[in-house]
Amino acid sequence: MPSTSKRICQIAVTVGAVLVLSACGTTASWLDRVGPRSDRSTEPVNTGAPSADDYLHELDLLATGDPATQIEIYADAESRSTLTPAPSTNLRFALVLATPGHSEMNLQQAQSMLRELLTQTALMTPSEVALAHIYLNAVEERLVLESEARRLRENSSDSRQNRTEEQALNQRLAAVEAENRRLRSQLAEAEEKLEAITSIERSIREQGQ
Repeated sequence: MPSTSKRICQIAVTVGAVLVLSACGTTASWLDRVGPRSDRSTEPVNTGAPSADDYLHELDLLATGDPATQIEIYADAESRSTLTPAPSTNLRFALVLATPGHSEMNLQQAQSMLRELLTQTALMTPSEVALAHIYLNAVEERLVLESEARRLRENSSDSRQNRTEEQALNQRLAAVEAENRRLRSQLAEAEEKLEAITSIERSIREQGQ
């Protein structure tokens, strides 16, 4: 049923968006548990590494901004990751790829990049590691949801195909049955005619005798 398939898609997209966007809140909660901002300022950081607030602010703009803003953010993140590859630039690009609401979202590429980044945690700040973990979990959960949605759509499509084939089979069976009825009717008429001819021939023979 088209409406069912459409609703499955809408549910998958909505839940996926909630998973990724809720990562912002989860990250903030995680950072709060790590300690006050003044304490975190003494953590060893990489020169030039953005703060968690910088990442989250840009991701909020990406998710809610107009298409021009989204294209600008994506293009800048992609070029910096390509031209000056580093944990911070790669993380930024991976988070952009993982964020729903723009045309360049690519969950598989984001998953691959985030997994790779989590093998380089010594080169990342604790906040960056937290972001990578949280967004990787969100991406993988959404991929599972999308896989399930595809399975449901395929099952729905199979069901429609099965119903269509069943309807076609029923139509063929009905046509065959109608043809059988026509043939039986013709056979009955032929038998009646044959019986009439036989009766006439019998009568003629009896009269000749």
